[in-house]
Amino acid sequence: MKKVVTFGELMLRITPPGREMILQTPNMVCTFGGAEANVAVAVSSYGDEARYVTALPANDLGRAAINELRRFGVDTSAIKLTDKRLGLYFTETGSNMRPSKVIYDRDNTAIAAVKPGDFDWDTILADADWFHVTGITPALSESLCEATLEALKKCKEKGITVSCDLNYRKKLWKWGKEPIEVMPEIAKYIDVMIANEEDCQKCLGIELETGVDSGKLNTDMYKDLAKIVMDTYPNVKALAVSLRESISADHNNWSGVLAIRDGGFYQSRKYSITNIVDRIGGGDSFGGSLIYGFRNFDNDYQKIIEYAIGGSALKHTVYGDYVRFTKEDVLNLIAGSGNGRIQR
Repeated sequence: MKKVVTFGELMLRITPPGREMILQTPNMVCTFGGAEANVAVAVSSYGDEARYVTALPANDLGRAAINELRRFGVDTSAIKLTDKRLGLYFTETGSNMRPSKVIYDRDNTAIAAVKPGDFDWDTILADADWFHVTGITPALSESLCEATLEALKKCKEKGITVSCDLNYRKKLWKWGKEPIEVMPEIAKYIDVMIANEEDCQKCLGIELETGVDSGKLNTDMYKDLAKIVMDTYPNVKALAVSLRESISADHNNWSGVLAIRDGGFYQSRKYSITNIVDRIGGGDSFGGSLIYGFRNFDNDYQKIIEYAIGGSALKHTVYGDYVRFTKEDVLNLIAGSGNGRIQR
């Protein structure tokens, strides 16, 4: 089987231990994470081959990041080492009514300096059949946005399936354009779109009335969302949405829907996730699990969305950005083994 290629920024994640606040703790825990890297790790953990494309500093931080990816079996041969810095992000795990927080430090990083021509996409994509990127990558700089479009155009030339999580992040769009001025062009190259109602509104100008702010969601509305997206973008073959009902910072209901062009609308089971360990990376684990499902479960769309949500639900039970589960772990969960009993 050919490889999945993902493209984006890998950062150092800095977090207080447990549920402590940044303001109160003298200690921090450091790990690595980033949307497209998280997807590559998920795909590799499940047994498919993944290659990650990024730019990192040519120092011990960059080398440590590469070693971490290799530990999960991710192909790092296309990573570019430069004299620029590593991006950072600080996270604070919420509790009950206190929400989690994220603080970004991503200006002037190695990936933000990437421009068209920096990567040999013909070589990178030669043994690939799937390419994944998120809306975070073009948000980081104008030159990186242009490099993203360069990669997408090359994928279309080669007939490679493209998935994109629109992943709207207001704090990151600082280089002069709003996402609504950029993402519609990127959307023209997407085959499998991952997006919620806010992503579609802020990135594509598509609006729906939902109860997301109150934590209440009406899944029927997503049928309308899928129709509008697919009518607007004839290239989009599937729209996947993860649905989070937030009861509190550490209690979420988690489910998903998948709309297929001319193929129906599928809704997963709902997981009530209490005592959440870490929700950072939950959406990326959904994306990685979804990609694995599309590549391995043929046209069993119900199984694909169940696998995507099941893999992501499991991610909520471990610390860090990455999926640390096997395909069998997820299949056991979606088959009904979610009671937490010891497996012998």
